[in-house]
Amino acid sequence: MAIREVKKLPHPILRKKAHKVTKFNQEFQTLVEDMIETMRVEPGVGLAAPQVNVSSRVIVVEYPMDDTIENAKPKLFIVANPEIVKTSEDNALGVEGCLSVPDVVGEVERSIKVVVKGQNRYGKKEKIRAQGWLARIFQHEIDHLNGVLFIDRAEQLWKTEEVEASKVEMV
Repeated sequence: MAIREVKKLPHPILRKKAHKVTKFNQEFQTLVEDMIETMRVEPGVGLAAPQVNVSSRVIVVEYPMDDTIENAKPKLFIVANPEIVKTSEDNALGVEGCLSVPDVVGEVERSIKVVVKGQNRYGKKEKIRAQGWLARIFQHEIDHLNGVLFIDRAEQLWKTEEVEASKVEMV
């Protein structure tokens, strides 16, 4: 396992649509392990392959299933070829940050519930139902796979020194 460099704007890979994962071989498994380690070291709650300069449709997310429970244990999700197949009608504003856009946060409106379809790290199909911040993280990371950054969706942007750091999850 290795910690990979997180690419920052204006790196061109962050603006490109990533390629579908078709091989779940050792190279892919190494990428996944490196992404998990990189996400944890940065520290973030999500990471998409383009952020570590790999044009593959894979994300890693580590966050509690239910963040309303105090001290809820984070769950690790590894999703290849993720696709949001259902969203709630209800949306909410939330302040987001991004490891690839340092020193900036923004208020982004997102669905409060999503259903994500994809494959696990071994290629097996899976479906994830997420709500709250977990749903927001999935939307943020899947946007990365399509070359979209939170700053493209933000209604307002701030420099991080203007916002209390504890109010922002870095994704």
